[in-house]
Amino acid sequence: MFKSVLLYTDRLAAMRRFYGNILELEITERMEDRFTVRIGSTDVTFVAGDRPSFYHFAINIPGNQFTMLKYWVKDRVPLNWDGGVDEVYFRSFDADSMYFEDPAGNVIELIGRRKKDLFGDVSPASFLNVSEVGLVSGNVAAVGHSLQKAGIPLRNGTEVDPDGLNFLGRGDSFFVLVPQGRRWYFSKRDAEVHQLEARLESGLRVMLDEEGQLTIEDTEE
Repeated sequence: MFKSVLLYTDRLAAMRRFYGNILELEITERMEDRFTVRIGSTDVTFVAGDRPSFYHFAINIPGNQFTMLKYWVKDRVPLNWDGGVDEVYFRSFDADSMYFEDPAGNVIELIGRRKKDLFGDVSPASFLNVSEVGLVSGNVAAVGHSLQKAGIPLRNGTEVDPDGLNFLGRGDSFFVLVPQGRRWYFSKRDAEVHQLEARLESGLRVMLDEEGQLTIEDTEE
């Protein structure tokens, strides 16, 4: 679903080193105020901002490489723990997840889809695509309504939970819509509203502003 994602950071140089040198992903664009990293079929651009910003986003990985990638990641960055464990199985998604944070404090989840296999060693190809992008708002109901009106369905129901975790999307790609102040899984961070933009394969451009208000444009019209 996610063709590209644009996020903001006040730690641009450290972020560029982390994604390029630590995670060994391809940096496809380097400019003074931004860089773009290729995560499988999704381009993620980090733009220099004047205040600290952090997000939650998830990356799909092959289920059969989950354990290999876990050891690979642990050699480079500490994994987050929750309840005495550093991984979790989500039955409803048939997937295993691990979490870590980058220099800006983004809560990154690697989701091992048990029905997706990739044979061979860990490589940039092991990072398949961005699976989830967190949306934080003080008006979850309105944002959820806008997404559904644009043709992005709510998983498991039609009514957005204004106080809970809401998945909007299809297949294995979702916006994760939560209220401001809700704790992100496997972290000590409470969700905050920060500006972001996502371009979808459908042609939609989804933009969240610093007030948590959503704008959706169809770039193919």
